[in-house]
Amino acid sequence: MTRIGLISDTHGLLRPQAIAFLQGSDHILHAGDIGDPAILATLSRIAPLTAVRGNNDHGAWAEALHASVDMVFERVRMHMLHDLATLAIDPHAAGIGVVVCGHSHRPAIDRRAGLLHVNPGSAGRRRFRLPIAVGELVVDGEAVDARIVELDG
Repeated sequence: MTRIGLISDTHGLLRPQAIAFLQGSDHILHAGDIGDPAILATLSRIAPLTAVRGNNDHGAWAEALHASVDMVFERVRMHMLHDLATLAIDPHAAGIGVVVCGHSHRPAIDRRAGLLHVNPGSAGRRRFRLPIAVGELVVDGEAVDARIVELDG
């Protein structure tokens, strides 16, 4: 069993509640709009980290990040990008089981036709009345469970 911590849209703010939630993760995925490379350093001390560049990530540190990445945990192939509207692949044709994204600041878990979409929401500064949230995936072989947790703002 593999626990994957999900975080997105920190925009330069890594809350202590998010750090606490991510403790014990086997891997962490950051779905972009990081805002500060120090966030990546902190997260990588918790667990191995994979991050993508968001539309607000700029500078040499951000240019080193990919716009999207594919990875496999146990027997589940995943695709991560910042903005789901820029998805440039057919996930079903590519054998993807999970798509992780951010950008909207709206936490969401949606399973359609065997494909799981997860947006952990924003863990950074509050936007409008949207919750501050993080998420996790628990992968067991080919099975994946997703969960979103709202943090105190």
